[in-house]
Amino acid sequence: MQKQLALSSVLAFFFAWVGRCLPQARAQESVIHVEVARLRNNNGQVSCSLYSSADGFPKDAQKAVAHVVAPISEHKAVCEFPAIAPGMFAVSVFHDENSNGKLDTNFLGIPREGVGASNDARGHMGPPKFDAAAFRFAGGRLNLKIIINYL
Repeated sequence: MQKQLALSSVLAFFFAWVGRCLPQARAQESVIHVEVARLRNNNGQVSCSLYSSADGFPKDAQKAVAHVVAPISEHKAVCEFPAIAPGMFAVSVFHDENSNGKLDTNFLGIPREGVGASNDARGHMGPPKFDAAAFRFAGGRLNLKIIINYL
C-alpha cells in the first residue's frame, strides 16, 4: 500500500512538472527565424521588422508587432522573432550600414542602403506591398531567407 502511495505521489509530481514545462516549451518553439543574406559588406547592422497587417509596412517600424536589430558577420545576419502567435505576417529588412537607426534615401526617396522583404517581394515604383510579402505562420519554427537588394 505504501509503495502504491509513493508511486502515485511520484507520478503526480511528474505529471504536474510536465504540465508546467510543456506550455513554456511550446512558446519557445514558436519562432520566426530570418536569415538575411547577400549583404554587400559587414558594416553596420541589419534592422528587421515583423508586421501583422499592411498598416505601416514596410517603412514604419513603430507599427510592426516586433523589431530586431542584428549584427552582421560574413555578409549575413540573423533576426529571430520569438513567441509569435499564429497568423499572417510579413517581414521587412534593411542594411543600416552607418548604424544610424534609419533607412537612408536619396532626394527622390530611393534607398541608399540595402532593403528586402519576405517572399523576396519587390515593389514597382515604390516599396513592396504587404500582400506580396505576406506568409501564414502556423506556430512552431519557421525559417525564412531574405536576400538584400541594393538599388
